[in-house]
Amino acid sequence: MPSALLTGITGQDGSYLAELLLAKGYSVHGIIRRASSFNTQRLEHLYADPHAPGASLRLYYGDMTDGTCLRRILEQVQPDEVYNLGAQSHVKVSFEQPEHTADVVGLGTLRLLEAVRDYQQRAGRQVKFYQAGSSEMFGAAPPPQHEGTPFYPRSPYAVAKAYAHWQVVNYREAYGLFAVNGILFNHESPRRGETFVTRKITRAAARIKLGLQETLYLGNLDAQRDWGFAGDYVEAIWTMLQQPAPEDFVIATGEAHTVREFLERAFRLLDLDWQAHVQIDPKYFRPTEAPALLGDASKACAAFGWRPKVRFEELVRMMVDVDLELAAQERTLRDAGHLPVRT
Repeated sequence: MPSALLTGITGQDGSYLAELLLAKGYSVHGIIRRASSFNTQRLEHLYADPHAPGASLRLYYGDMTDGTCLRRILEQVQPDEVYNLGAQSHVKVSFEQPEHTADVVGLGTLRLLEAVRDYQQRAGRQVKFYQAGSSEMFGAAPPPQHEGTPFYPRSPYAVAKAYAHWQVVNYREAYGLFAVNGILFNHESPRRGETFVTRKITRAAARIKLGLQETLYLGNLDAQRDWGFAGDYVEAIWTMLQQPAPEDFVIATGEAHTVREFLERAFRLLDLDWQAHVQIDPKYFRPTEAPALLGDASKACAAFGWRPKVRFEELVRMMVDVDLELAAQERTLRDAGHLPVRT
């Protein structure tokens, strides 16, 4: 049974990747941060008591800022593959917490690479390493962007991701690590965090439809993004580590849409006029913006035949349908007096 260690397993990508790996017969180990409330909701359908026979998912407390802890977990798990998905991944928040973002995203990756390098030398066995890159590294570079496009990061998050990217390249070339960068363009799903713009839109549209909310506040509606489905993208992540040699790959749909288009589509699915409910709030504008991100995944297509299965229209519908169901549950609880009225 192959084993995999995932940082960021409680996030959107981590939960989809854990599903995929378990279905492929892996023993999956995930690092989670300790919190005063449970933060493993995305994994509830996968988790089984580790005492139960055949339990293949195990969780460990740790943090990307704690190199000693990362080393200890690595020694305990002895993985065949390491997937580094952990990050402070909210671009707008990175402007407010630049030092924390750099520590977790940039130096955190370096700590994990060092731990993997040391473990591999001591154990005398290869450990494959995946680094979650980001299209935000391209920033203001003109689209379409591919593996050869120079980075032009426009946020502390993007700068930290670019630092991590080049550390992976350096460890691959300096120490012979099987280390790859997956430069994934925006990928969404019903498991997307509620503060990210796509999920913020679909959740608000559903709540407005059911009378739970009246107004949605947004920032720049003209930003263009290449949106795909996270479930498709984790298949590419796994496939990158199964290649005969480590290489970096862009994963994208090759189709860009504005935030306004996403907004219009989501509200139209619910027969709502978005202009009657959306207000622009300057606090949601970034100090520097990545205006247009559009990926060219030709290399991945040629190397291992990856193509997106879920297109834009289907993705928006999928997210709206799930959020409508969640809003219906919320309204039922509110009407029964179990929740306060929120706007």
